[in-house]
Amino acid sequence: MDYDKKWATKVLFAEFQRYLIIGGIAFVVDFTTLFLLTSIFHIHYLYSAAIGFVLGLTCNYVLSIGWVFSSRNVRNRYVEYGVFALIGVIGLGLNELAIWLLTAGSGFHYTLSKIGATVIVFFWNFSCRKFLLFR
Repeated sequence: MDYDKKWATKVLFAEFQRYLIIGGIAFVVDFTTLFLLTSIFHIHYLYSAAIGFVLGLTCNYVLSIGWVFSSRNVRNRYVEYGVFALIGVIGLGLNELAIWLLTAGSGFHYTLSKIGATVIVFFWNFSCRKFLLFR
């Protein structure tokens, strides 16, 4: 493996580690919102999940552009956030589908379903954002 490939692999791994930390912070925002809105305010878990997801997405964007990714493909921040959000909206669809399937379909508690959905959506989001926005 030549030097450039080693360097690129090292950068990708460092970005993945930072994204994992940021993803953890965004997950806490997302999950806490889901739990509070559903358990305390008695809002349906799918609505709570959507609201939490949007708050987590915004947290993720702000922290990602400041710390996670070393380079950006899109210079216009509005366009960049639009693509970031579009990837997130697709992630939201995956999130809602997984939570619904695991909760309504398989009988898991909505909080366990959320954890399963998060794993799927995490890899979707990182892969798309890395290769479309932050090469």
